[in-house]
Amino acid sequence: MRHLVKCILALFIAVFSATSFAGEAKPVNVQDAWVRATAPRQKVGAAYMTLSYDENITLVAADADVAESVEIHSMEMKNGVMKMRSIESLPIQAGKPTKLAPNGLHLMLFGLQKPLKAGDQVELTLCFKSKNGEETHQTMTLPIKEFVR
Repeated sequence: MRHLVKCILALFIAVFSATSFAGEAKPVNVQDAWVRATAPRQKVGAAYMTLSYDENITLVAADADVAESVEIHSMEMKNGVMKMRSIESLPIQAGKPTKLAPNGLHLMLFGLQKPLKAGDQVELTLCFKSKNGEETHQTMTLPIKEFVR
């Protein structure tokens, strides 16, 4: 009986410690985040930002309050043609900023519920996975801006 109590106590401490650590995870550094304004009937939008972290981490999903779905996309010029494709995840290398920008990596917002007007805001949630498989979610409010070249 005494051994069983010790095991239960050890399990409780282990679970409590893991929960406390997970709750204190340092957020990913997000800079220069914004969403591109859209035309009146446009059903697709885009979000841009620079992500950095002090450890290797991977962006695995995203969600926006104004869209049915959000995908991670890449763009590249190939044989004189701009090619865009959906990618499953985006690795963020430790200490190296990863820029999501027009004509490069970006987030695509599909099934927009309304036009995205400059001056409004979008709530965006990013889901990251650490090298040990732990997922964290980070929600932020992004301004909607006109794209100026």
